[in-house]
This record gives sequence, C-alpha cells and structure tokens, in this order.
Amino acid sequence: MVRSPWLIIADDLTGAADCAIAFAKVGLETLVIWNEVGESNGPVVALNTESRFLSPDDAACRQVTGLAARHSPGVLVYKKIDSTLRGQPAAELAAMCDFLATMRGGRAPMALVAPAFPSLGRSTEKGSVRIVGCALEETPLWARDHTYCSAHLPDILSHVGMSSEILPLAIIRSGIIATAAALADARARGVAAVVCDAIEESDLAIIAAASLPVASELVWVGSGGLAIHLARLVGNADSLALTAISQSSGRPVLVVVGSVAEASRRQAAYLAEHGLAHPLEIGAAALFAGPCSECWREIRDDAVLHLDAGRDVVVLIAADAHPDLSRGGELAALFAELVVPILPAAGGLVVTGGDTANALLTRLGVHALRLVAELEPGVPLGITVGPLALPVASKAGAFGDEATLARCLALLRHNLF
Repeated sequence: MVRSPWLIIADDLTGAADCAIAFAKVGLETLVIWNEVGESNGPVVALNTESRFLSPDDAACRQVTGLAARHSPGVLVYKKIDSTLRGQPAAELAAMCDFLATMRGGRAPMALVAPAFPSLGRSTEKGSVRIVGCALEETPLWARDHTYCSAHLPDILSHVGMSSEILPLAIIRSGIIATAAALADARARGVAAVVCDAIEESDLAIIAAASLPVASELVWVGSGGLAIHLARLVGNADSLALTAISQSSGRPVLVVVGSVAEASRRQAAYLAEHGLAHPLEIGAAALFAGPCSECWREIRDDAVLHLDAGRDVVVLIAADAHPDLSRGGELAALFAELVVPILPAAGGLVVTGGDTANALLTRLGVHALRLVAELEPGVPLGITVGPLALPVASKAGAFGDEATLARCLALLRHNLF
C-alpha cells in the first residue's frame, strides 16, 4: 500500500477542501492551507493558490510557486481542477509538468486527466465534459464563466503544447489490468496526458486502481471524484463519523453565499422560503459603497439581532443579470469585510464560493482548515486553525440540489450542541 504523502494543488479554497476531504474520510490527517503562515506538513496537504481568476501565465506561475515550496521526493501530486473547467487548468498543468520534469531528471510525469464527478452529475465522454448528460458548453455554467473554446479536453491540452490521448470506456470497463496496460503503453510512447472517460463511480475506481501502482510516473488531474477512489486505496475504510465538534452554547449558524452560481441562489432561496434562516441580501453597488455606508450597518445589525435571538441567518450577494467577473476578487473581499464582524454571534459557518471563503477566513486570521467530516458529497466540514476554532462547512457554488444548504445547516446545528 502506498504510504507517501500527498500534495493537492487547487485554484480555489472550496475546491481544495472538497477534494481533500476524501483523504480525511479514510483516516488521514488532512490540512487545507492557503498562505505561507503556520503548519503545512502532514500526510495530506491541500494548497489553494487562489489562481482561479488569473491570466493563464499568472495562474501557472502561482501554481508552480506553490508546488515548488512544498514538493519533495516521494510526494504524490494531485492537480485539482474544477469539474466544469473554470479557471486555467491547462496552462497550470503544463507549467507544473515542466517543473516536475526538472525535479525528476528531465522527464515529466504523465498527466492522468479524469475530471468526472459522477455523484454530482459530472462525466467525461469521448474526452468531453458533460453535466447531467448535457454537453458542458450548453449549460448556464459555461455561458457565465469559461475560458476555452470547447470542453473537449484533448483540444484544450493541445493549446498548451501537451499531446494527449483518450482512454475510452471500452478499455476502462475491461478492467484494471487492461487499463493499466493502456496507461503503460501511452507512457512508453511519450504521451503527455491521458484523458480518461468516466460516467460511473466504478469507472473512476478502475482508473484509480490501475494508476496507483505507477504513482511515481504520474500526476493525477481531476476533481474530487477521482480523489475519493484514490483515497480509499491508500487509507482505511471510511472512518469519520459526524460527532459533536464545538462547545458553542447553542449559538446558531451563519450561512454566507458569495457564489453567483444558480445552484447556490436556489439553495439560499430554499432556506428563506422554508423559514430555516433569516435572509439578508446586499447588491454589488451597496458593497462597493463601503463599510461606512448605512446599508453595511443595517445588514450587520440585522444579522447580529437574529443570531442573538437564536435564528440562523443567510447573507448573500444579490443576483446580477450581467455580473462583472473581472471584479469577483474585489467583491469577495468586500463581502468578507462586511461579514467578519457578524461572526462572533454565530457558532458555526457555512460558506459557498471559494473566493468568499478564502477572503473571509483570511480576515479572521485563519491560515488552515483541519478537515473532520463530510456533510454530503462536495460539502466538507473543517475546524479553523489559527486564533479561533470555528466549524466551517464549505461548498462550491455549483454543487448540490435546492435543499443542499438546508441539509448541511441541519447537520451542522445538530452537532454544535
């Protein structure tokens, strides 16, 4: 059994956490980090480079800088990418492979690319990403936020100079031996990346089992889906049970929705419509008005009033038909500044949107999350590492159905008392 340490490199905080939780669930101590401060060693470390909205060159540079700071002989590298291909995964991967080539005698590891996450409706078919059976290019997610001409992975990789081949379902479903042979053949022929089709969890299980014995020759590239099956091979059986995690004196939970994804907005609306959390909404223009504005004061006062009364609260950025994604980082920072003074009244935090989560926790002086449980697929729960110990559940904006936040809120509140 492989016992090497793992380094997960992600481009945002929620992605780092929803990938790394797979290893925590099988009994491996797992930290999610996002800066140079504090502890960053352990069996599994997931680094958020905050590169999601950078240019290809800047994103690649930041990922390589993070990799260089933490790479050492024997470390297994997992390049976590967004399951809908947001950000700059191709440029980041090419730069990381170039760096690893210099560390490994001049030969880059082969990239095993498998972004499927079947439990969340993400599949890879004929080398292209699909969402609940639909082509990614036909979804609102792609219309709102994409950087490539298509979701066909070999084409995307070719634009950064990486040769690739598709490993089709017919071979994968022939079993572990056939899949391992196909990977070995591609490696021998100098293929830079193998794009693995996967529709079912069993497909990812075969890919993981076939690839792990040649770990030293690979870098894995995927979402949280592939990580689940790799973790099961290197750890124990699922070992984490959700237990009481905080002495919070019955304090309620603050839900912070910083994502513009439709799924998160539906989830916030569900909380309000069912009386599960008091809703507070602020528009982008009001956020840009700054902390001295009347709107900021009213939001903060209203949130603290309801939390002090024992009611859960959900705070979100108002919908914008044409959001300016170029100002996403600035908006997340302002949203975090708005929310931070509210947190002392809460016993736990649920946050959606990687930029928002990162900005919020950084403002609290937190430098890491120790992952402890998974509330449901794609929603890890951690305890902050730093000046305070706060239970934090994080969720990528596009994950889940309309009741996801409600279920997470119920589980978190139940275990705060």
